[in-house]
Amino acid sequence: MHSSGKVYITGTSTFLPNAPVANEDIESVLGMIGGKPSRARRIVLRSNGIRTRHYAIDPASGAATHTNAQLTAEAVRQLASERFSPADIDCLVTGTSCPDQLMPNHGVMVHGELGIPACEVASTAGICVAGITALKYAWMAVLCGQAKNAVATGSELASLSLHARNFEAESAHRISELEANPEIAFEKDFLRWMLSDGAGAMLLQGRPHPDHLSLRIDWIDILSQADSMEACMYAGAEKLADGTLKGWQQYSPEERNSRSIFAVKQDVRLLNEAVAYQTIGKSLAKAMATRDLQSDAIDWFLPHMSSEYFRQPMADCMAAANFHFPQEKWFTNLHDKGNTGSASIYIMLDELLKNGRLQAGQRLLCFIPESGRFTGSLMHLTAVDHAG
Repeated sequence: MHSSGKVYITGTSTFLPNAPVANEDIESVLGMIGGKPSRARRIVLRSNGIRTRHYAIDPASGAATHTNAQLTAEAVRQLASERFSPADIDCLVTGTSCPDQLMPNHGVMVHGELGIPACEVASTAGICVAGITALKYAWMAVLCGQAKNAVATGSELASLSLHARNFEAESAHRISELEANPEIAFEKDFLRWMLSDGAGAMLLQGRPHPDHLSLRIDWIDILSQADSMEACMYAGAEKLADGTLKGWQQYSPEERNSRSIFAVKQDVRLLNEAVAYQTIGKSLAKAMATRDLQSDAIDWFLPHMSSEYFRQPMADCMAAANFHFPQEKWFTNLHDKGNTGSASIYIMLDELLKNGRLQAGQRLLCFIPESGRFTGSLMHLTAVDHAG
């Protein structure tokens, strides 16, 4: 199979389940812990900047309206056009933080939901970076001529684990701590008001779309700092005093429940100390040295931010790396789409491509961090018209 040496994102799509949920309506969907409204909610929402988000939950019953695989399949179906049908997929690559089951992998479950003919399927694991590792696999498959086309996805179904039925009552001292130290909000309280559901998909092909803008993938760098950093965000394990993780298989069924082993947890102190430098600082330094990356050659910066809380630390880190970039050229839809984890970069790029603000020849720098053991990813894209 021949490869031109260039790969283009020729189609993007987003699927967000159900109606948008405003801040004051979150508890009517996720439920109230101990039957009482949360006093932490306003503090967390004030710093994260999110106004609306989507949940795959029926507010009346609290039951799921979609599985993660169904969210993802719906995003893939929305790539369909006169020129492309999901039945044409040669390679399907999916990334998610939290699949519906431990086995089989998320990708084959999505393939099953789609009911399309046999094709290559792969899944990438991780947290927020799972979406970009899926995209990199898809890009490489087309780039080296192993696939005629590839579809990559990022998806999250966070709401089921955030429902009130999973949480212990909040203690009064916790709330007073929140007022004094907003960063404390980054544990279970924080996650409850932060994470939401959604899926995005991208079609990758060896030539640009004839009728509308495509995005040429110039490079994707993914840089893990796990050689020097311990786990910061984790699930299915407990963090021990020496910083190592003890996995769920080493606990009895009773311990798994009593210790909330499967709950998503965050080492707040480590997050605040390290996340900006370890993810954007180090990634930028490397790309500036090895890719000749310069801020004045970029037209748009698309950061995946879990919260507006991180905007200034990120900007400070960029300035310290001598990468000065005006915030009016940052693009995020965190405020109305929420923090959809590994799907966020897909959902951002889909909106920017379709809102008419992007022009041929413009260059985009996308940044995707995750605090698992601190991984930063940078992706450089160029908008091209049908002439390529």
